[in-house]
Amino acid sequence: MKFTTKKLCLTAVFLAMNVALSSFGVPVPGGKIYLNDVIICFASLVLDPFSAFAVGGIGAFLGDALFYPTPMFVSLATHGLQAVAISLIAGGYKGRLPVLWRAIVGVCVGAVIMVAGYTLGKIFVYSTFEYAMIKLPFETAQATVGAVGGTALAVAVGSAAVACGKRKSTTKRSLTYH
Repeated sequence: MKFTTKKLCLTAVFLAMNVALSSFGVPVPGGKIYLNDVIICFASLVLDPFSAFAVGGIGAFLGDALFYPTPMFVSLATHGLQAVAISLIAGGYKGRLPVLWRAIVGVCVGAVIMVAGYTLGKIFVYSTFEYAMIKLPFETAQATVGAVGGTALAVAVGSAAVACGKRKSTTKRSLTYH
């Protein structure tokens, strides 16, 4: 795995965006939906697993440490594992499955990891199964928004790169910059 200045800067920008988007949420009846999952999914689709872990896990950890420290270790483990899984599925598997389908499968697996991780984490941190079950619909909504938004952003950026002549068509190539 080769680290270039471009990859390091891209990882740092995504990490900073993750921390910034961890600071506020979109209010919905009964809770909030945080948009940092969009950045985590997008970064995981375009970065290698190590960089994706830095953006997802460390970025969410720092965001929680600054704004809401109680679940910060849950965020580190959950979003870190989510980011690595998405990156490995979307960029690592070069089988017959088309690029877009690999991305969709990756973010779906990542969404399941995120919902399960936060549900188990809330049971552990807050010591109540009931609280975790009350928050389950919001976790599911946040994971869905992140998966759809991150995938749409990755496809849009890939299409823009093709239109500008920076990359060839993404029908046979990966969305990722591995």
